Amino acid sequence: MSASIQVRNLSKVYRLGEQKQRAYQTLRESLVHTAGVMGRRLWSLARSGDCRPDADRLSRDQASFWALKDVSFDVKPGEVIGIIGRNGAGKSTLLKILSRITEPSAGRCELRGRMGSLLEVGTGFHPELTGRENIYMNGSILGMSRREIHRRFDEIVAFAEIEEFLDTPVKRYSSGMYVRLAFAVAAHLDPEILIVDEVLAVGDVNFQRKCLGRIRAVSREGGRTVLLVSHNMAAIESLCDRAITLDRGKLVAAGAVDDAIKHYHAKMHTESARGYVDLTGISRITRGDRFFDHVAVLDEAKRPTEVIQLGTTLRLRIGFKCPQAVDYPSIGVGIDDSIGQRILSIHTPLSSKSIGRLQECCAVDCVISQLPLSPGDYKVKLALSANGTVLDEIEQCIGFYVANADAFNEGRGFHRGVCVAASHWSLV
Repeated sequence: MSASIQVRNLSKVYRLGEQKQRAYQTLRESLVHTAGVMGRRLWSLARSGDCRPDADRLSRDQASFWALKDVSFDVKPGEVIGIIGRNGAGKSTLLKILSRITEPSAGRCELRGRMGSLLEVGTGFHPELTGRENIYMNGSILGMSRREIHRRFDEIVAFAEIEEFLDTPVKRYSSGMYVRLAFAVAAHLDPEILIVDEVLAVGDVNFQRKCLGRIRAVSREGGRTVLLVSHNMAAIESLCDRAITLDRGKLVAAGAVDDAIKHYHAKMHTESARGYVDLTGISRITRGDRFFDHVAVLDEAKRPTEVIQLGTTLRLRIGFKCPQAVDYPSIGVGIDDSIGQRILSIHTPLSSKSIGRLQECCAVDCVISQLPLSPGDYKVKLALSANGTVLDEIEQCIGFYVANADAFNEGRGFHRGVCVAASHWSLV
């Protein structure tokens, strides 16, 4: 089976800084400049068979930035591929090259099939046209006939939930309305290849769920190829067949989704002080005194980490610098998911062992055995109170990621739902 997307040695280099330009150029100067550019491209073609600019020469000539460097991979028809990496890793540049928005400096990419892409809010929309007119215009750009667009029109409008604003110019749309319509058009006009960047974060929670469901339907039922860029690792794990990890423009991992995500988080952990946060300068809800000094997420060896395996032990070390002693404190930990929904609440009054007194500089460990949270990104809230009075409170002060694992020894990991728990079953 031939690949629907084939990328070979793809590179993109940008020149740093701005070139000084004269207010105007003569016709002779323009012709000389154009001839020079064409001459260099023909020389590159004679040497390598590629008429694009010589990326190595560009990088030597002046200060440059490699957005992509020597990236190669294949995507089979019907596959859903996740693309992950830090900000600035080259994900959006890759998608722009695949979408023919920008030209690579070297290498080549081939797409076999009609493509629909959603790279940023409003891409391909004309602000002066109405929502109705933009649906037909986008469909035409994708190569659809007017009859085909008309056949899917009602479904697009219903999905985007913009019926009452259909004949309003899109320049008056909110960012949420913009992205709902853009995604509905891209996903419902039957593209054989769907490319989606991290634009779904603009929509509300319900719309994000609809989009993820639509991507799943497009790939599983329609046999379409999907490239998905997202920082939501739970969505990547749930939707994707494979994943690739980019770092500083290079492809550093490709294959199983779990392996790519582990590589991504390992890279993040080794290059930053993740897993530990100094809270002294963090904004908080307090009555004047600050008690929380630092917080850390620790692994089983009690080292700071930002990645916890599903079903293993989560240890939160909470450091205090108390301006006054607190007897029998109530310490609360709230764990929120990536969209801010409270998933888990823990309080010292619910523990079998209470904390007698907090004073001066001290630390408290909160340990959750067999962490039941499904794979995904989470944030921690801290609260301290005594005698019913809140003394200190900090929202989302540290984050961690729960990685997929075969926690219950049944030969596979879990992908769906909010929590995972061991259970005992018997026939009665």
